[in-house]
Amino acid sequence: MRSPKGILLNQRKYALSLISKVGLSGAKPTSSPLEQNQKLTTVDYWATGDEELQDICAYQKLIGKLIYLTITRPDICFVVQVLSQFMHHPKQSHLEAALRVVRYIKGCPGRGVLMKRKLVEQVIDYCDSDWAACPNTRRSVTGYVVKMGDSLISWKSKKQQTMSRSSADVENRSMTAVVSEVVWLIGLMTELEIEV
Repeated sequence: MRSPKGILLNQRKYALSLISKVGLSGAKPTSSPLEQNQKLTTVDYWATGDEELQDICAYQKLIGKLIYLTITRPDICFVVQVLSQFMHHPKQSHLEAALRVVRYIKGCPGRGVLMKRKLVEQVIDYCDSDWAACPNTRRSVTGYVVKMGDSLISWKSKKQQTMSRSSADVENRSMTAVVSEVVWLIGLMTELEIEV
């Protein structure tokens, strides 16, 4: 969608279709994609009333659709990354958390990324990590965003591949990931002859 401010990249039609297909058109929207301090665990950690889903196909399809929606929705990247870890053995709590994400999307289906119509003066990047955040593997989670001027152009939330013994090591891995992304983006802009 074009406007005097720039171009808004969103997937409103896709989001509305997803809400309808899941059957949450009449549901009340939520203000956040994940409950605060909620820790989702694997089937190894049984909780009363939290049984493994018998039909995992519906869960896998829902997560696949949510992954596609993260292309223009950085606000759901973290929770979708967490939920995608349970694709092979999802529990009832995972399905409920995924449906909460859909109810969150229902609150603002047209949300997206605004590419501002403005001269780009600088590339800005932010990164962070959460040491040993995953309760199942004790691996850390890295997240970063890269902006050109005021426009968000790249983002990621991912569990690190190795366990780290210190938070400093985790932060270094996070910085390495964002620097690699910035170098790749600058190389791409050089090829396309875009001036920064």
